[in-house]
Amino acid sequence: MIEHSPFVHLHTHSEYSVLDGASKIDDLIAKAIQFKMPALALTDHGNMFGALEFYQKAIQSGVKPIVGEEFYLSASSRKNKERGEKPYHLILLAKDETGYKNLLALSSFAYLEGFYYRPRIDKELLSSHSSGLICTSACLSGEIPSLINLGRYEEAKRRAGDYIDIFGRDNFYLEIQKNGIPEQDEVNRGLLHLSGEIGVKVIATNDIHYLERADAEYHDVLLCIQTGKTVAEKKRLKFKTDEFYFRSPQEMTALFSEFPEAIANTLEVTEKCNLTIELGRYHLPHFPIPKGHSAESYLRQLAENGIKTRYSVISKEVTERLDMELEVIRSMGFSTYFLIVWDFIRYAKQRGIAVGPGRGSAAGSIVAYSLGITDVDPLKYGLLFERFLNVSRISMPDID
Repeated sequence: MIEHSPFVHLHTHSEYSVLDGASKIDDLIAKAIQFKMPALALTDHGNMFGALEFYQKAIQSGVKPIVGEEFYLSASSRKNKERGEKPYHLILLAKDETGYKNLLALSSFAYLEGFYYRPRIDKELLSSHSSGLICTSACLSGEIPSLINLGRYEEAKRRAGDYIDIFGRDNFYLEIQKNGIPEQDEVNRGLLHLSGEIGVKVIATNDIHYLERADAEYHDVLLCIQTGKTVAEKKRLKFKTDEFYFRSPQEMTALFSEFPEAIANTLEVTEKCNLTIELGRYHLPHFPIPKGHSAESYLRQLAENGIKTRYSVISKEVTERLDMELEVIRSMGFSTYFLIVWDFIRYAKQRGIAVGPGRGSAAGSIVAYSLGITDVDPLKYGLLFERFLNVSRISMPDID
């Protein structure tokens, strides 16, 4: 029986924290295996670009993946685009599929509605997308640590109450770190005092930005590229110490020997996070089907109506080809896909947005022709539907 380490890293950045993370996913997982960690979290800054890659590779390696993100949280509203407001950091981890979908939704809203220099969310979004998530207070740039650092303890306590209200006491944790920064020690004392006052547990993290201590130099170069500075410049974004590496469980346990519960609680969080992502089948966007129809019957109706406008005479060749294609599309589960493409092509044409006549193998589909997706008659030019879609090659249709 494999003896696992008593600690799991829950605050970790990969190369997908663009120009801020200097660790590759493969190397992070290899480190977790080396240290016999049962699990590892990925919490990249402001995106989930690496989430699926991390999930699949961790599963394949026997490491339990904990999928998360370090969000940028607006101090007021995600819709506030005034200069001077610096967003806070906030860690969210998916407990299950519901949490994962909420991570995806929050990440999307951050870009679509909250982007101002960085993708941002706010507490309004958190309140409506909190199910299935664990929240932690993040680093010194988190809202609660920032307020404690400014000497505004009572306000930090009130803000902690916000997170308890949103996520529930059992799904909210205070992060303490040991990174050699003097302010961090003072903030840790405040967080530990707050933990005792409000009954919220603490976890130990190391805010990993690079793999080994020696890699701090390379990480510094990344920050220079990100900010358009040179290493020689004094006034620039720079980490104050070289402590943000993948520490071993032994190092973490020794660092937090006074607070063993902060180490043990990382395993508690690990046990709560049991995300399973269904792979191997397609997840198409929802398309609203008119009442009384299925996707298949609605597609057939649209195609049959379209054929009448495309051909002055509906020959047996036309009807047989249409029936054959619709049956293949139905059997492969792609009726909704055709409806989605039909919908946005129709939208574009109605509003004078240029749409080409069709290119590639999709021009061989009489269904696409009948729907107005393409404008090339596949029968006239002897184009084969099988080059586009056939039951012997299970893959998504690709309509350009």
